[in-house]
Amino acid sequence: MEQIFYNQTAIVTGAGMGIGFEIARQLAANGAAVVLNDVDAGRAALATDRIAGEGGRVLCVPGDVSNLNVLQQLVDEAVAHFGRLDIAIANAGITTYGDFFGYPPDSFRQLVAVNLQGSFFLAQFAARQMKKQGTGGRILFMSSVTGHQSFRHLATYGMTKAGLEMLARGLVLELAPHQITVNTIAPGATLTERTLHDPGYAETWKKITPTGRPATVEDIAHAALFLVSPLSGQITGQTLIVDGGWTAVSPQPRDEE
Repeated sequence: MEQIFYNQTAIVTGAGMGIGFEIARQLAANGAAVVLNDVDAGRAALATDRIAGEGGRVLCVPGDVSNLNVLQQLVDEAVAHFGRLDIAIANAGITTYGDFFGYPPDSFRQLVAVNLQGSFFLAQFAARQMKKQGTGGRILFMSSVTGHQSFRHLATYGMTKAGLEMLARGLVLELAPHQITVNTIAPGATLTERTLHDPGYAETWKKITPTGRPATVEDIAHAALFLVSPLSGQITGQTLIVDGGWTAVSPQPRDEE
């Protein structure tokens, strides 16, 4: 897909590392100008420097996506620096574990503010700009297999991820007339900087994933690039699960202990 995103501008939140960074990196490598966001300003700057060092056009806009002013700034900066906005990828999210019987209200509010509110209003602000431009666009949410299968102590997190999938379906009727597609990716177990430091993670998921390995960030990024590319114009309101077949069989990690 070399240069398939030429003259397009994309926002990617939570892109300082992991899946978000790889999506931003691949978009830039394929011609897009990228507005890179992360809550950690230092991490965002390092990621921006890496992409720029590879020849990519990239702008660093750090900030917390639960802050609506930050979300509007992302759209405003995209237009101010690159003239337009074509793609918005709501990748930023947090994970909190907790027993249902003792899960605290503050954790609930923070989780919803980042995962749901941040994604919803990024989509809203981005879609307004895309509608104004009149040339269509792509919106992508990042869900999880926890939105499809039960995981111990992740009920609240899974709820937010399932909510994003319904949000994509719910927005179809309002966005399709403006040639804006809205889809979701649900990654399964994925090797990232965080999970690689989890003892036994890779080996456990290798055993219980039908393809014999957990996903890589490249696997998820490839799926993302397809859904935000011109090749997917007739796909909207859908969720693409990228999990090596795990949700088809769904053995829990603890089953292998």
